[in-house]
Amino acid sequence: MAHSDAWGGFWALMKHADVAAVAADWQTYLTSQQNVVPKVAFTGRRPPLHLDPPEHTPYRRALAPLLSDRRVAALEPVMRRICRDLLAAMVARGGGDVCADFSSHMPVAVFGHWMNLSELAVDQLAQVGQRYNIAVQSNDIEQTRIASAALYEVAQNVVAARRASPLAVETDATSALLAVRVDGAPLPDELIVGTIRQVLVVGLIAPSVVIGAMAVHLARDPALQTKLRDDRTLLPAAVDEFLRLYTPYRGFARTAERDVCIRGRTIPAGEPIALVYASANRDEDVFEDPDSFRLDRPNMTASLAFGRGPHMCVGAGLGRLELIVALDELLSAAPGFVLAGEPMPTRFPEIGALSAPIRFEQAA
Repeated sequence: MAHSDAWGGFWALMKHADVAAVAADWQTYLTSQQNVVPKVAFTGRRPPLHLDPPEHTPYRRALAPLLSDRRVAALEPVMRRICRDLLAAMVARGGGDVCADFSSHMPVAVFGHWMNLSELAVDQLAQVGQRYNIAVQSNDIEQTRIASAALYEVAQNVVAARRASPLAVETDATSALLAVRVDGAPLPDELIVGTIRQVLVVGLIAPSVVIGAMAVHLARDPALQTKLRDDRTLLPAAVDEFLRLYTPYRGFARTAERDVCIRGRTIPAGEPIALVYASANRDEDVFEDPDSFRLDRPNMTASLAFGRGPHMCVGAGLGRLELIVALDELLSAAPGFVLAGEPMPTRFPEIGALSAPIRFEQAA
């Protein structure tokens, strides 16, 4: 663990055991005070991330059935059609930027389908999401504020449309949130909007950077690329290992409600604690040869890529399937691909590729 005076001061937990324990102990370590280091939120609370149990539970409970294994599996044909259309355009040009031309568009289209958005709303979401991501990556605070406000406007429009014309709660996330009652009262309007805003960002950016990271890794490892292309049954394990190796979020934060002692050091109550998932997933005490890609790891369930505890990603199943399908279709698009330029890594808060230029190889 370490302490930094940057951004007003914070603690950082790096070891797998510490990160997992704190993430699971929601009674001691709160997410409602500060959920990331440094703070980047400029607007209201966004459940479920910004609330602690039991306040966050109704929001997760409304979303969870729409992200069940059965519901997610039903999206696979849609995912494949979207991937094939995007990749066909890249193949016709002989290559392109995996992130700009493929992975930044695919999650938006999938998400739009999952949320029952109109084509106009999907186009708006794609544009605003891209502006938000660029602003955050560039550390442009003013543009981040503007793009964040625009994302809220998208969320507000979705909520207003569903309030006027509700859809079945079994098929629509916004309608499900609007139908929730806690002690007979509906959820607050501003928190429903905040939930949709949070779901939009997490569902768009993380898959994009992981797909980019996978493409870069495979372009640099043609033997692994061939192995996965020849045996697609290996893809789920490969995606799990890619998620461990290239954990998309560096980590979230908690605040201890009382003084706590971790590894012999006292962290005073009220001071931010960064949980560095990316470091925990490369902890040599848990993962042998942690910086290497291995398909046969016996303890992949230890990965913290989707978090741990009550704030574990509610959309983990959807995100994982998106990655498996994207990888499968990328491998099917051509006999091979290589880097066509230097990749550009993300800056903050994700880890992965912001740009990944590739060239498709033709059959001999």
